[in-house]
Amino acid sequence: MTNQKNDIDASAEDVQDQLSTRSDELSQSDDSYWLKKKNELNADGVPYSEWDDSRMLVPSSLELGPGAVDRYVISKQIVRMQEPRRLTPEDMDERRIIYPESSNRPMVNRFRDLRTKLLEKSGGNNFTMVVSGASAGAGCSFVALNLAAAFAFDQAKTALVIDCNLREPSLHTTLDIMPETGLTDFLDEPDYDISRIIYPTGIPRLRLIPSGSRREIPGEFFTSFRMKQFLQAVRRRYPDRFIILDTAPISESPDARILSELCDYAMLVVPHGRVSAGLADQAAMAFHSEKFVGAVING
Repeated sequence: MTNQKNDIDASAEDVQDQLSTRSDELSQSDDSYWLKKKNELNADGVPYSEWDDSRMLVPSSLELGPGAVDRYVISKQIVRMQEPRRLTPEDMDERRIIYPESSNRPMVNRFRDLRTKLLEKSGGNNFTMVVSGASAGAGCSFVALNLAAAFAFDQAKTALVIDCNLREPSLHTTLDIMPETGLTDFLDEPDYDISRIIYPTGIPRLRLIPSGSRREIPGEFFTSFRMKQFLQAVRRRYPDRFIILDTAPISESPDARILSELCDYAMLVVPHGRVSAGLADQAAMAFHSEKFVGAVING
């Protein structure tokens, strides 16, 4: 594959391919599972208000100028983030999701290393990044989810993974979430509250925005002005949140390329031994060279 100046090359052994909520006034008639939890407590007696991270919205330094955001206050808020449920180590192992105490140290360390290289490139700032596969079955969702999980290791940071693979979404299945709404519902309705599409994942400091109920014409959603506003707002209002977009294979859809124009970076997942160097190189060249950070060899 053609070398890029800031290429990031990593390898993950024995990995499998893709695995099978700021408003205080929400409608009492809303049927969303998580919104029904508004006045309930979780197993630890923690109310909804303690884990609804949409309440953490704060002005960002991008809006108010350097030093305007008290990062100490933000970090304290992040530490207080609670989960209505928690995935056990066994759950994480079964789903091939990394966590700090995982016994699969090689895989944990590879994603940590990948995270470190991305932080070096961004200068430690939060960013938005598209992750796409060079082909179907490349393991893009696996890499996107675990990379987001690696960022969430840091107790002063949070991560958000957005399922932008509208044709074959899988992250909600991996995380055992049954979403009623998601990204396309938010993009389709101007007055839709973002709190309705942010779901706790069972992993500390990691949230999911599932694909949504409408998937007919992905390109129209992703080229919309509302999508651009959405990504800008999420990044600016969560100064310590890293946002990963899981997309359809770039070889099969223009979605990844379209979304990469709205994001800071783009990464390619190449399945080991399953695509030729020429095809992998062609997939990489579909991204703008200034945004392409490199490839992850998955297999």
